[in-house]
Amino acid sequence: SVTPHMVTVYLENGAQKQEQQGFDASQSITIVTKDLERIVKANKNILAVQSEGHPITAGDPLFLVGNLEEIKMSLIADATANARKRAIEFVKQDGVRVGVMRSASQGSFYILAEGASSDSDDYGGVYDKSTINKIAKVVVTIVYNIQP
Repeated sequence: SVTPHMVTVYLENGAQKQEQQGFDASQSITIVTKDLERIVKANKNILAVQSEGHPITAGDPLFLVGNLEEIKMSLIADATANARKRAIEFVKQDGVRVGVMRSASQGSFYILAEGASSDSDDYGGVYDKSTINKIAKVVVTIVYNIQP
């Protein structure tokens, strides 16, 4: 888009008025690529252009997970298997055994910067888009029947 560039001009009598001094132009672009290093390099180049005094602005790049649904399904499968193993450990001392699953639900899903914590009280999860390297976590709740 192109808009007039307006500046405030102060007159000799103390009054002020707006005058047009050229135009401001802006354009937004989105780049989708798997070549993440190229995006990082391009972002650094924008910073270099800015440091030379050119009035260019750019947002930080967003790094998304391309195979998110596959990761979710894998994490849910692993969490379900792990929940059964944990339930079996819990009941070992009591002389009972874990029966069939009564219910299961998926809670929050987290995609975090590598090394970050997911200590959060929200139920919507977290999706870090600012870093390349990420970890993914899912919260599942599974209820089993207990059998004598």
